[in-house]
Amino acid sequence: MSEPSSEPASDQRLFFLLQRAAHRLRTTADRRCVAAAGVTTAQLGALFAVRERPGCTQRQLAQTLGLRESAVTALVGRLTAAGFVVRRAHPREHRAVTLELTDQGLAALLAAQPEIDRFNGELRELLGDQGFARTAADLHRLAHWDPE
Repeated sequence: MSEPSSEPASDQRLFFLLQRAAHRLRTTADRRCVAAAGVTTAQLGALFAVRERPGCTQRQLAQTLGLRESAVTALVGRLTAAGFVVRRAHPREHRAVTLELTDQGLAALLAAQPEIDRFNGELRELLGDQGFARTAADLHRLAHWDPE
């Protein structure tokens, strides 16, 4: 039985490769971010989004993260319970809440940043500077593709 080839052109199952790469990257990054800051990459994504847009609603956060509102409700619940985010009454919409990062949430972002930088550095080393930039650009295009 032969070993799988490491040649990029050897396997053209793009969707499969994207899924496999995403799983590998997510599990590695989650393990490292939990060790460094006590948060997963999903939680970090939400914390970064709330930091960039203080006072956003859960609906806006769901749109930013590309998640269903029910998933964001659970995510925000975990972040609130951990003391990373606070919910406040929306000033104009009585059923909505706004989200604000706490000092503890900011501390988690700061604690995770060196690990994020190290991880990105490893990926840049693996892919090379041009490959890293090209991959990021291609993934951005795929993430914003509207096939309909």
